[in-house]
Amino acid sequence: MTDTALFIVALGGTQRPTSSTASALRFCLSAAERMGARTEIFSGPALDLPNYDPTIADRPATAAALVAALRAADGVIIASPGYHGGLSGLVKNALDYTEDMARDPVPYLTGRAVGCIAAGAGWQAGGPVLAGLRAITHALRAWPTPLGVQLNSAEPLFGANGECLNVAVAGQLEEMTRQVIDFAQMKRAALSGIDR
Repeated sequence: MTDTALFIVALGGTQRPTSSTASALRFCLSAAERMGARTEIFSGPALDLPNYDPTIADRPATAAALVAALRAADGVIIASPGYHGGLSGLVKNALDYTEDMARDPVPYLTGRAVGCIAAGAGWQAGGPVLAGLRAITHALRAWPTPLGVQLNSAEPLFGANGECLNVAVAGQLEEMTRQVIDFAQMKRAALSGIDR
């Protein structure tokens, strides 16, 4: 096993680059980089994918890049806005592309830690969206972190430069990111011991 930095992939947000979900993902990836990880984000236009169709083998470059990154990821962070009591179709469609990983030697997101973030203009949608993301994470054979984060985007959360304006939210996002990193490090250490 190579001694390279952990690779953390973030997926989610909306078509609006300054959305709370996209800002939260960038905040988490900045924290992950401070913790020594390499990162990549799929948000905004990168999520503008055709509806997932399992009968089509030739994927657009954006979808192929997403699946390749998820295959290589040591950990994943997913953020979705709450639309009408559920996660967004844009995020769900992007996650549906993980079906291309079904026949991999390590299928789907098996054994990876996944941090989940739900945002809504109020608190009502956060719970169902967070529960939905955690259920999808389980279905993809991954481990949702103990801490999931709900954001109330009706409150000012992020500044123009991506700084988190709410100390409590910043702490939660950093802790969730730390849990993704810690789990990935433990898994890498365990696999390294098995390889010897």
